[in-house]
Amino acid sequence: MLLRQKPSNKMKLPELLNSDLSEKVVRPYIIAEAGVNHEGDMDLAMRLIDEAREGGAHAIKFQTYKAETIASKDSPAYWDSTKESTQSQYKLFKKYDKFWKNEFEALKKYCDQADITFLSTPFDLESAVFLNPLMGMFKISSSDITNKPFVEFICDFKKPIILSTGASNLAEIEEAVNWVGEKGNPLGLLHCILNYPTKDKNANLAMIGDLIRKFPNHRIGYSDHTLPKNMKTLETAVLLGASILEKHFTHDKNLPGNDHYHAMDKEDLKVFNQNLDSLFELLGEAEKNSIPSENLARQNARRSLIARRHIPAGKRIESEDLTWKRPASGISPREIDKVMSSTAAKDIPEDSILQWSDIIG
Repeated sequence: MLLRQKPSNKMKLPELLNSDLSEKVVRPYIIAEAGVNHEGDMDLAMRLIDEAREGGAHAIKFQTYKAETIASKDSPAYWDSTKESTQSQYKLFKKYDKFWKNEFEALKKYCDQADITFLSTPFDLESAVFLNPLMGMFKISSSDITNKPFVEFICDFKKPIILSTGASNLAEIEEAVNWVGEKGNPLGLLHCILNYPTKDKNANLAMIGDLIRKFPNHRIGYSDHTLPKNMKTLETAVLLGASILEKHFTHDKNLPGNDHYHAMDKEDLKVFNQNLDSLFELLGEAEKNSIPSENLARQNARRSLIARRHIPAGKRIESEDLTWKRPASGISPREIDKVMSSTAAKDIPEDSILQWSDIIG
């Protein structure tokens, strides 16, 4: 199946969202979430694009917002203050909201040149409007899963949507899925824990399976905020059925700030893609069958019916006349009932491997 093959960076997410949902474990679509890790520097943003492409991401995603439209001035922090000391969401967002329409148009053009899909999550109506011509799909943040007017506004662009489900209960997810469903947009859902960072004990990857069961008509993925370490968290998510993966991406995990220390870099991404190569080599074919490399074992490790004792010609064959031994070059033991209703066509020496020519009807 196509989705079991190693995809190119030209793999399109709508293809995945509209693919056969009976295939539970597929090669995932990887989104490098650069967010605002460019810190307002266009050269750095382009470097992130290049490194995401080099690492093997299918898409790089930024975030588009203005502090004034995303948070009130007294909105408190919800991140690890030992890593990011800013205590006001407004103040933090104000640090990184310098890119707007012209900058994102330039980044889109650069992504096209680099052969990687451009995405950016809008956080207000104006940014959604100017991002629309630049993208083939929209990502909606966990923080907007209950924002009905915004979700419906995004839906009206008639493009596929990925919706993160961080900090959401099932009823809230069902409600948002219904809003999108009424508009008819293809939809993917991402399991997400809205902690920065997410401790391993809080990752709850098993919730991926619950989303697959509860929303069988939609592709399910995972947006990861755990520390990257050996990338086994994402690998496990794939085994559990996540077919879209999103993880924060940086050029330097040692930089201060909220979205660097729990992000992956290009080397992490390379390791993960190597892990996927090994994983899908192990997974192989989805449909159970014997494979060519097992042919010798089928022939020599299986058994045939064997004459336990000398069987004279014309004798009706009884269970006491038979045993079963390797190899499988004679009559299979699964045919024993048919053999025991037969007679010996000729003398059959002890320990002979029975052939159909040795018996009569």
